[in-house]
Amino acid sequence: VSTRLSPSRGSVERVPLNLECAKNQLLDRGQWANKVEFLLAVAGTLVGLGNLWRFPYLCYKNGGGAFLVPYVLFLLACGIPMFLLETAMGQYTSQGCITCWRHFCPLFEGIGYATQLVIAYAAVSYIVIQAWAFFYLFSSFSAEVPWFFCLQTISSINTLGNIVFVFRRRVLGISQGIEEVGSLRWELALCLLLAWILCYFCVWKGVRSTGKVVYFTATFPYLMLVVLLARGLTLPGAMDGVAFYLYPDPTRLVDPQVWMDAGAQVLFSFGICQGSLTALGSYNQYNNDCYKDTFVLCLVNGMSSFVAGFAIFSVLGFMSYEQGVPISQVAASGPGLAFIAYPRAVAMMPLPQLWAICFFVMVILLGADTQFVSLECLMTSVTDMFPTVFRRAYRRELLLLGLCCVCFFLGLLLVTEGGLYFLQLFDHYVCSGNNLLLLSVCQSIAIGWIYGADNLYDNIEDMIGYRPGPLMKYCWLYITPAVSLGTFIFSVVKYKPLKFNKTYVYPTWAYALGWFLGLFCVLLVPLWIIFKLTQMKGTISQFHRFHLYYCNYLDFVREQILVKGEHRRDKTEWEPLYFESCKALKNGAHPKYFFSEPFYQYQQVKYFTVQW
Repeated sequence: VSTRLSPSRGSVERVPLNLECAKNQLLDRGQWANKVEFLLAVAGTLVGLGNLWRFPYLCYKNGGGAFLVPYVLFLLACGIPMFLLETAMGQYTSQGCITCWRHFCPLFEGIGYATQLVIAYAAVSYIVIQAWAFFYLFSSFSAEVPWFFCLQTISSINTLGNIVFVFRRRVLGISQGIEEVGSLRWELALCLLLAWILCYFCVWKGVRSTGKVVYFTATFPYLMLVVLLARGLTLPGAMDGVAFYLYPDPTRLVDPQVWMDAGAQVLFSFGICQGSLTALGSYNQYNNDCYKDTFVLCLVNGMSSFVAGFAIFSVLGFMSYEQGVPISQVAASGPGLAFIAYPRAVAMMPLPQLWAICFFVMVILLGADTQFVSLECLMTSVTDMFPTVFRRAYRRELLLLGLCCVCFFLGLLLVTEGGLYFLQLFDHYVCSGNNLLLLSVCQSIAIGWIYGADNLYDNIEDMIGYRPGPLMKYCWLYITPAVSLGTFIFSVVKYKPLKFNKTYVYPTWAYALGWFLGLFCVLLVPLWIIFKLTQMKGTISQFHRFHLYYCNYLDFVREQILVKGEHRRDKTEWEPLYFESCKALKNGAHPKYFFSEPFYQYQQVKYFTVQW
């Protein structure tokens, strides 16, 4: 029912609504209930598995404490500026990482498609790690930890042999090569299904459900990390592991590989050029101080990586002490740390089941946060591109269900006997730092030079009430593209073909597949530019000038409906104007037919005569 003023009675009367109209009414896009939900969601996706198993390994591998020098420099030159850029783009436009480019630089909308392709690859592949963690978690409830006792009767095989046997044979059933895909590991397939069901119900209501879930999933891993850190530091040999982790070797700073590792780690761990920051920022209040949030979240991410190293290497130091071998022989990175080295150390502690459960719950939640945001990012992009189709009752839930089902069936390839070979191939060529480095260059050029760094500064000032420091602008214009491009060139010069376990050489077709999947993401940027140029009427400069005027017109529309005392937009009023204007442009209408007279006065371009 609804209410209206009755002309005959002069009073308010209740009128039944048309149920079909209510059913077809567009649903609200939604916003974070409060700032804490946004901070926890971003912190949850940033503080992921890479902080736990990659940063500590890179730190000890590249000179211990000396590695912090290139890491901090890359953080200041690339991480923080690009973090602010992507968050501000989403918050200013209230659009996902594809449609937001239609406001800033339509020619570079291909960057949005490229980032979505990268995050789709990551969503399909990295959730397999959650499936492994679920398998280990369920195994931890047994009376005896299986990876320590399963081969106890075989005296010729040491504890490490037991761990490797359990992971590669019992869990993965790994084949002899990528050519032998083998059969499906049904136990892992069920764990993978469980992981996808968990993700679906945490994301199915959009930010309204995700914002509540992150209160637990983003904070509980920190609690587990503190517990494991406290336990690790009390073990014998822990200080030797910490010293090995932090001991500085300044001579390593002259090695370019150290700098490339630092750059790739910053881009990957901060979610740069993956679309997640733009999607999460788009659900902020318009006047949210995204500038301060950038520094807070970057500090949290960096400190989490640093502290995780103490938790990991204190336990590795204990394992080295117990077995009388150098720490370098027990240190590992990636899945080898989470599913081989750390379980081996846990098995040596009192109450191994308790510590194993704590560790694998932490691994599951760290991966779950990243997975939630990946799904939310994909859903945001699709619903913003087709709002009249998917912003209706139950359609978003059905779209999410279809997306999860497709990703689940694609992920079944990764839980076969040859799945680990494909997982490493995707990780190295598709979700690696090289793609992110090139996309970072494209994004810096598009915003810093074409749209204009000063224009973005104006947008940020309009949102938060003051201008950011000048260093951000110079990073977008010069430092970030130069550093990212230089790091990419060096990685190409130093390229070595991927080897599985440092011994297995992939066949030629596998390398070709990896390069194709990786390059296709980046090629979407020039392909989209070519497509737009073929559809364009007039010159590029005319198109760019018209686009800037058009964006300023939308800004003017927004300013006209600002609520006094609150610096925010009423999307129910200005979004229809946006879509109507886009439709008019596509139909060939001249701007003067839908640009209001106040727009000309506002922009001081009363005689705008570009023909389209």
